[in-house]
Amino acid sequence: MPRLDGRKNDELRKVNIKRNYIAYAEGSVLVEFGMTKIVCTASVDDKVPPFRKGTGEGWVTAEYSMLPRSTQVRNVRDISKLRINGRANEIQRLIGRSLRSVMDFKVLGERTIIIDCDVIQADGGTRTAAITGGFIALMDACSYLVDKKIITEIPIKDFVAAISSGQVNGQVMLDLCYEEDSNATVDMNVVMTDTGRLIEVQATGELSPFTRESMDSMLDIAEKGIKELISIQKSVLLEGFK
Repeated sequence: MPRLDGRKNDELRKVNIKRNYIAYAEGSVLVEFGMTKIVCTASVDDKVPPFRKGTGEGWVTAEYSMLPRSTQVRNVRDISKLRINGRANEIQRLIGRSLRSVMDFKVLGERTIIIDCDVIQADGGTRTAAITGGFIALMDACSYLVDKKIITEIPIKDFVAAISSGQVNGQVMLDLCYEEDSNATVDMNVVMTDTGRLIEVQATGELSPFTRESMDSMLDIAEKGIKELISIQKSVLLEGFK
């Protein structure tokens, strides 16, 4: 059965990453995975959380939100409910963990980089697109600190990207759009480094349990997609040095 947009099962949606999207942030991108569009900014703060004070080490944290009409039905803003949405909290924690895993906090020093990920249009895969785009914003913020001679080197040890995979209509597919994700029997999100090390794997049998063989197939297709995304990240970052 062909996919909705005609892609092959192991094919990414069209990916675009536009750097320097916000004038005032130390790092910023507009990242697009098909119809999913997210603005990611990286802001440098010369403070650290209390548990980091006096350690000489910095921190990276993330916030995630969706504009009310980023989806087909309007979402209520968190401020209207006076509490953060549970899903948004889970996703921003994932983004923060993913980006912290490749940081050298001694090199960063006692400062915090905040990654804000604001979904302006959602069509599935927002958390994985936010990690992939957020990494570019983080890299640009670190380059800013080096350019300003605030730190001596980029405090990032490896590239990181993320992608979704899943089982839809009995087939293993990469980078699910919203309708595919809604009909998936198994849904997986994978975060991985350029050196092939796993940071996080989230896999859920939506309707029934799934086999180890199925999980391996979804991991394999996700690894292929992440390698392609990291190649795109490198190309986008190199554009600034041409």
